[in-house]
Amino acid sequence: MPPFDPALEALPREIAIFPLPGALLLPQGRLPLNIFEPRYLAMIEDSLATGRMMGMVQPDPSLPKIARDSQVFRIGCLGRISSFSETEDGRLLITLTGLIRFRIAEELPGRRGYRRVAATYTDFPMDLVEEPQPQIDRESLLTALRPYFRARGIEANWDAIAETGDAMLVTTLCMVCPFEVPEKQALLEAPTVEARAEMLVALMRMDLHGMAPEGRPS
Repeated sequence: MPPFDPALEALPREIAIFPLPGALLLPQGRLPLNIFEPRYLAMIEDSLATGRMMGMVQPDPSLPKIARDSQVFRIGCLGRISSFSETEDGRLLITLTGLIRFRIAEELPGRRGYRRVAATYTDFPMDLVEEPQPQIDRESLLTALRPYFRARGIEANWDAIAETGDAMLVTTLCMVCPFEVPEKQALLEAPTVEARAEMLVALMRMDLHGMAPEGRPS
């Protein structure tokens, strides 16, 4: 099957959003999700029927809730449901593949319990373009990664990491590392892969400096 390669003008202007703290989706990244709440099951059913696209956003912890709903950051990432299956107990297991970041222009009336927004993509056209191999300082990245994973108790397949290209390695690490919500959002909003890689290294080093020798926060 050929890769899904939408044109900027073909992207949906109205999308469902899934506000989930700590869940970062980046362009070209793959995010597995376990869907069980009725409103989000409805959201996935509707998305499957209308182009398979939906937006991932993070709630903004610095802002108060409005009518029990969290206010969200204005920038998220549009994803396409690239795989899904249903469990015997009615859950949906899906994988979202990141397409392009978006900016929320306004929130729209909800549908079947889930939230919807008007999205604009004009700030992020390069997300849809296959760029030349980014100039990543891979040695610095791996030098920061090894002690960070060790301190966090994260098991890694170092052979697979060695075989992963620079851009996809940065994307995957940004998504899987257990950073706080504001840090995840900063990684999402980084303008380039190179900038995201530099920020990733800085965040890992800062996290290590804030931990006790045995690996717990000091």
